[in-house]
Amino acid sequence: MNVGILALQGAFAEHGAVLDRLGAAHFEIRQRRDLKRPMDALILPGGESTVMGKLLRELDLFDPLAEQIRKGLPVFGTCAGLILLAREVEGGDPCFGCMDISVRRNAYGRQLGSFYAREDFSGLGKVPMTFIRAPTIKSVGPGARALASVDGQIVAARQGRMLVTAFHPELNEDTSVHEYFLGMVRK
Repeated sequence: MNVGILALQGAFAEHGAVLDRLGAAHFEIRQRRDLKRPMDALILPGGESTVMGKLLRELDLFDPLAEQIRKGLPVFGTCAGLILLAREVEGGDPCFGCMDISVRRNAYGRQLGSFYAREDFSGLGKVPMTFIRAPTIKSVGPGARALASVDGQIVAARQGRMLVTAFHPELNEDTSVHEYFLGMVRK
C-alpha cells in the first residue's frame, strides 16, 4: 500500500508521521509529476481550503486527483480536506464536491476557538479530537453516514471509500482513525 499525502500546506508532515508509526508507505504530492507514483489512497490534510483549492488548480493537480477520487480512490480529508470533498459548502464553492455532505467552514470560530474533546467514533469507541478553526458537517445526504459528533454537531462521516473528520487525528498520539482509514483501503 502506498498513500499519497497532499503537501501544499497544513499538517501533511504530521499525517506522514502517523503513517510511519503504522508502517504504511507514503509520499508527498506537491506537483503534477508526483502523481506518476503508484497511489492506493490519498490524504487531504487540514490547512486553508480556499488556498488549497486554488493551488490544486494552479499546479494542475485538481483534474487528475478529481478523476482518481471519482474512480474510487480511497481518500481521507481532515478539516480543510473535509471541505474540499464536500458537495455543498456554506458561503463558498465546492472544490471536488464528491461527498454527499454539507459543511460550514470555521464553525468553531477563529484560532482562539480551537479546542480538544474525547468523543465516540463509530466502531472505535472514544477517540481524541483536536479542533483548530474547524468546520462542522451540517448534514449528510443519503449516500453518507455520520460517524462522530461533538455537542450535537457532526464531526466525522464516511461515504463509500471517502472518510472525513472536522478534527485533526494526526495531532494526537492515538492512531485509531488512521487505522480505520487504512482498513478501508485494504478492503
